[in-house]
Amino acid sequence: MKRKFYIGLLFVLQCNTALLWAQVEPEEIKLDTDQFQELFYESLLQKGIENYDKAIIALEKADKIKANDATVNFELGKNYFALKDYNNAYSSFEKAAKTDPKNKWFWMGMYDVTYETKNLNQGITVINKLIEFDPKYKEDLASLYMGTKQFEKALILIQELDETIGKTDRRELYKSQIMSQGNFQNIEISNLISQIEKYPNEESNYISLIFLYSKNNEESKGFEIVKKLEKAIPNSAWAQVTLFKKYLDENDGVNAVKAMNTVLGSSKIDSKIKHRILNEFLLYSIINPQYSSDLEKAVGYFEKDKSINAAQEIGKFFFSKKQWENAIKYFEKALNNGSDESIETNLFLLQALTETKQFDSLAKRATVLMESFPTQPQFYYYAALANNQLLEFKKAKDILEMGIDYVVEDKELEINFNIQLGEAFNGLGDFKKKDLYFSKANQLLKEKK
Repeated sequence: MKRKFYIGLLFVLQCNTALLWAQVEPEEIKLDTDQFQELFYESLLQKGIENYDKAIIALEKADKIKANDATVNFELGKNYFALKDYNNAYSSFEKAAKTDPKNKWFWMGMYDVTYETKNLNQGITVINKLIEFDPKYKEDLASLYMGTKQFEKALILIQELDETIGKTDRRELYKSQIMSQGNFQNIEISNLISQIEKYPNEESNYISLIFLYSKNNEESKGFEIVKKLEKAIPNSAWAQVTLFKKYLDENDGVNAVKAMNTVLGSSKIDSKIKHRILNEFLLYSIINPQYSSDLEKAVGYFEKDKSINAAQEIGKFFFSKKQWENAIKYFEKALNNGSDESIETNLFLLQALTETKQFDSLAKRATVLMESFPTQPQFYYYAALANNQLLEFKKAKDILEMGIDYVVEDKELEINFNIQLGEAFNGLGDFKKKDLYFSKANQLLKEKK
């Protein structure tokens, strides 16, 4: 019995000795804590002065004292990120998130890495986690779906966001990109029909659906939506855009004018659409001249539009059709609307005055322009031409001799200068110089051929 007792006692003593060795003195615990804090603060100091490598060394030492500390791993991630060591940065943020998955900033660190590395698929995984913290990250998720061409998921998410927080320009752009794929249009059409039923006073849904039907050449369906829009929102300018086209097709000028004026007077309608409507009405008014005064009134809507001078463009149209009087009217309107510095508009106007033989007006306007733009030879030419026609040959000669020095590498204009000089000297009775200048003009014509 004694032998067994001694063996048992020896075993207990040995176990107690092992336990004593495994325990740590309180002073040693305090020492480790102090050392951990010193290393952590040292890392913050080094990071603050952008010594990221030294900060990492301090944090790695701290990690050996206190393994898997979420804050240490987060700081490691930030320092690796600053050094653009994205693999280690992501790994460190991920370790922090595993330790404390409820800390949003750890996931944000991972997301920042995926953004910098353009790892969109990894970004989708992380952003889905961030959405649990804040639904606003769904906007980022929509962008990531677009970037990875997951258009169906993107469209469903965009529709959800449009309904819950309202539309944005970016999402509308995404939607138009998706719609260009063609095979997603039916999904969007169904969604828009549903939205119109839910929110009958939301104008944008009608407009989007009208455009989709128009793109698919389903005009009758589009017009049905226009009628719904007009009924739901009687003052909608967008309804008038489509109605305007319908009225023109039906040769209903009176209602077309009313629709056009509603559209042109609306601040909601894009200027490109307004320009298109004006151009369509211009063509209509040529066939139906009784609406020419309505065209003139319509041009007035564009007086403050700096993107285009509508009067000038209409003037050019009439000019191309050789409808000189109409061209003159709109070129003068264009100049009155602020195109006084437009050399191009003035040249069109001077030529139109020449075509209609309004030489008094031509002489006065060209002389003023000649003085305002002393290096533009075209204005000298028109002033001289007008004076020749008015039998003011001396004045024409003097103007031509002043202006010819400004004719550079323009053979057509040089020919015209010489012809007008010949006319002026012929009127002055100097036939020798007349022949000289007509001869020069003929020689230049031969060279031109």
